[in-house]
Amino acid sequence: MLHENAWTYYNENDLKALEKLSADYIDFLSEGKTERECTDLLVAMAEGAGYRNLDDVFAAGETLSKGDKIYAVNMHKAVMMLNIGEDIVRDGMNILGAHIDSPRMDIKQNPLYEAEELAYLNTHYYGGIKKYQWVTLPLAIHGVVCKPDGTTVKIAIGEKDDEPVFFVSDLLIHLADEQMKKVAAKVVEGEDLDIIIGSKPLEGDEKEAVKANMLKLLKDYYDIEEDDFWSAELEVVPAGRAREAGFDRSMILSYGHDDRCCAYPSALAMIDVENPETTACGLFVDKEEIGSVGATGMESHFFEDIMREVLDRMGIYSELNLTRVLRNSRMLSSDVNAAYDPLYASAFDKQNASKFGHGLVFSKFTGSRGKSGSNDANAEYLASLRAMMDKHNVVYQAAELGKVDIGGGGTIAYILSLYGMQVVDSGIAVLSMHAPWEAISKSDLYEAYKGYKAFLIEG
Repeated sequence: MLHENAWTYYNENDLKALEKLSADYIDFLSEGKTERECTDLLVAMAEGAGYRNLDDVFAAGETLSKGDKIYAVNMHKAVMMLNIGEDIVRDGMNILGAHIDSPRMDIKQNPLYEAEELAYLNTHYYGGIKKYQWVTLPLAIHGVVCKPDGTTVKIAIGEKDDEPVFFVSDLLIHLADEQMKKVAAKVVEGEDLDIIIGSKPLEGDEKEAVKANMLKLLKDYYDIEEDDFWSAELEVVPAGRAREAGFDRSMILSYGHDDRCCAYPSALAMIDVENPETTACGLFVDKEEIGSVGATGMESHFFEDIMREVLDRMGIYSELNLTRVLRNSRMLSSDVNAAYDPLYASAFDKQNASKFGHGLVFSKFTGSRGKSGSNDANAEYLASLRAMMDKHNVVYQAAELGKVDIGGGGTIAYILSLYGMQVVDSGIAVLSMHAPWEAISKSDLYEAYKGYKAFLIEG
């Protein structure tokens, strides 16, 4: 069903399933604000559905065959799920690939300082953000502090009603004449995105008494020393739960829809598809927002290495068989698209823009301007996907990301396409993408789940 508003097709059973999916997704978003937290949630989902850790399979010297379900974790920040089908070499895999990192602010390694009796933590923003959107918001701190003795302290401060939040200050409008003359990219500089964490001095004759009080509180509550920031990964994110939006409750407003609104239905589709004929694979990776680099990004060898381990456990490993598996696979690069916004219509080609509530979005190509950095899917592959979606009554649409010369974006699609497999971008239309709070339609979430499940069954 192409170019239709999904809400017009739903019966009572559809609406019940849609609301259940949305409620579960709101919980997932609210509990998984970092890639580490999402990894823990995805592993719990997998284990609850009978998936086993590949490390345990390997340690026990067990073999793998059709019907086995396994998962692997990369440095607490990426997950791969595999449900083995009939002939993985001949048929390849049906792959759903999403990312679980989102734009945010990271706390630097030497962050704590005092200025005019205010205590701050210095930050470095991560991913593409409009910096001015991050001031005067209630913020939370999530992450881990790893200590030299081998212990790890998990941090999540600012989410509960009885917990404090943090914030970045802004210049009051009464004194902001010069600030308001700056271009938007310079209204707030990156080095000014430091969060205020306290203002109360420690009693006594301490130098920098407010900073000293912060260190005392960190020691008392978390057993953290100042030097422990050096081996910490702490992320500053908007505080608060995801929420239903609109009088009709048709939308979800939250931090981190990009790209968890694709990761969650992908994981759910992996769990709900039992005994697939063709091997089903779910990839949930880190670092997409900064180019998929590093040991936990899609450009790492994690995916290939896990496939070598799997083929070895199946007794069929060779580099030639690995090449055949990858080349014979198909993938949906599950990532978001920009929903057409009538308030900013000049940025979009309306006829080729994704529409709120019109279902799963397929983007034949991404990139920017002259398709720079793009994967460009084959027409034959798109035709097969159309047939799958129609067979399973999935509402879907085709779209690009804005006008040709205005900008663009990328996903992990081009990386997997290097293996020679069929790859196309597919995901959910998002309003206010990369803002601290983004919005999606519940109907698009539901159609994405239906589409991803259809792909794993039919792909």
